[in-house]
Formats: sequence, structure tokens, C-alpha cells
Amino acid sequence: MDTDADDLAALGDIGFDYHHRILIGGRKTGGRGLDSLNELGAQFTREAREDIANAIRTDKELFESDAFLLVAATAGGTGSGAISVMAPYLKERYPKMAIYAMVVLPFRHEEVSDDKVIINSAVCLKSVYEAASAVFLVDNDKLTQHAPNLIAEPAGTNGFIAAPFYNLLCVGGEKKARYVGARMLDAGDIMQVLSGWTAVGCASLPLPRFSFRPTREAHQELRLMDEAISGLSVSCHARDAGRALYLISAPAREISLEAVTELGEYLSQITHQAVIRDGDYPRETAKKEIVLVLSQLGDVARVRELYQAMSQE
Repeated sequence: MDTDADDLAALGDIGFDYHHRILIGGRKTGGRGLDSLNELGAQFTREAREDIANAIRTDKELFESDAFLLVAATAGGTGSGAISVMAPYLKERYPKMAIYAMVVLPFRHEEVSDDKVIINSAVCLKSVYEAASAVFLVDNDKLTQHAPNLIAEPAGTNGFIAAPFYNLLCVGGEKKARYVGARMLDAGDIMQVLSGWTAVGCASLPLPRFSFRPTREAHQELRLMDEAISGLSVSCHARDAGRALYLISAPAREISLEAVTELGEYLSQITHQAVIRDGDYPRETAKKEIVLVLSQLGDVARVRELYQAMSQE
């Protein structure tokens, strides 16, 4: 959903029908966006809530789902205003389903050039935090530090943001016996970890596509864990996490219980008091991958900075 008709038309992987692309406020804006006016984004979303709810209700997979995931950027008017309205609305309408949000935080240079960016972001974060079960934070500045070339290619950037979720979503609903690991994570395990401010990251290592012998590089998984920590979606300290989860996926021959246990001991040391869940996911893939989630974060510097900046406006 958007107030900008051109942005909706440019989507490549979303259905073209009105159930999948919803233009809000079109009569008042002419489909040209909101110019960072958060209040209008919230207003138009409230006016269109029934249309949005109807689009959700007619999806045949709705009642097989475990949760909603709402995604928006905090800096602009439409996303920051809309997600602040939709999160509590869906929570009230579907009380038995979890509501998760993923919010993309602005570049610092945007805050300097436009005061509305700070206000929109801080208001959005406060509203979503109060309504959502967990809020995944994605910091644009952190993203460019980790992968500076991605920002020039939106599809690549979005793929990078989405990558950690793929195995989590697959393992949560896995039904094929050959893909069930010794320590299987199901959707319930994952949902018990997610709470409050949340960071997610992943790291992968290419493997020979045709090989019948496992790689035996010492502490390979620990190095991948360090990469996942450095590549978290927002800068934070692992010791501030109240809950954590990690998932290792690779061909079955590449996964050992010893490695899974070693990862757990390592993560326990750096998170101190966090409740940790872990799992392994045998996949027919040419890479070894670790996905890490740090949740119930007690302090996130980027969020604190935005709150402080708004109080000074």
C-alpha cells in the first residue's frame, strides 16, 4: 500500500490486482505521495482500513498464518504513518495472531537535511513498539557500512535485508523429514524469542557443489557467527539482548551437533543473561549459513538518538 501510484506501479514481484497493490489517499493527492507528512499517511490509512482488511481477509492463506509482518521506512510520510495505524488495528482485529514490524531507519544525512525525518521516525518507532510483539530494526547507515555497493541497487538492498528471514520462515513450517534437523526449530520456538527491539543478521560460506566429504576447517562456524554479529541489521551490544536465536543450515554432512553446541556456548558467553534457542536445518544447498536473532534488546543507540533528537526539536 502506498500514496504514490508510480511506486506501486514499479513493483516487480507483487500481484497487479487491487488486493495486492492498494493506493490510499489517491483522490486527495492525485497519487503523487505525501512529501513526508506523517499525519496524512496515518489519516489516509485510517480511511482505507476496511479496504485493506478486506484484501487481507480474502487471502486463502490467512487462517494458516502465524503472524503479520508489517514493513515500512520510518523517514517518509506514508510508511511511518501507515504502520503506526495498521499495527494496533490488526492487533485488535486478529487478537490471536502475533504482529511483527520491520522498520527501516533513515540515513543520518537525511536527518540533517529535513527535520521531519527525525519526528516521523521517533513517532513511528514509539507507536509501533507499543503495538507490535517485536520490531525488527534495519539501519540504512549500518547497511551501507556492511555492504556499501548495495545501496546503488534497490533490488540487491532489499534482498540483503530479506536474506536472514528465508531459512527462518522455511524451518518454521518444514514438513519434509529429510530437512528436519536434530535440533528442530518450529514456528512456536521462533515466536517465543521475538520480543521488543530486535536485530537480525546472517553470514554464509560457499561450499563445493559436488562433494561427498564434509569440510573440516577448524572453528568455521564460530567465524560465521562473528560475521553474523558484525552484519546485524542495527548496531547493538549482544549483552543487551534478553533473548537470542541462531540457526545453522547446510547439507546434512556439513552439520555436527558439536558445532551447534559450540555456537551455543559462544553466544551464551557474549550475551550473558539471554535465553537462547538454537537449531540446525539440513538443506540441499551449496553454502553453510548462520542466521542470528538478538531480541528483547534493552538498549539500541540508534533508537535512543532519534528519541533524543526529537525532544530537542
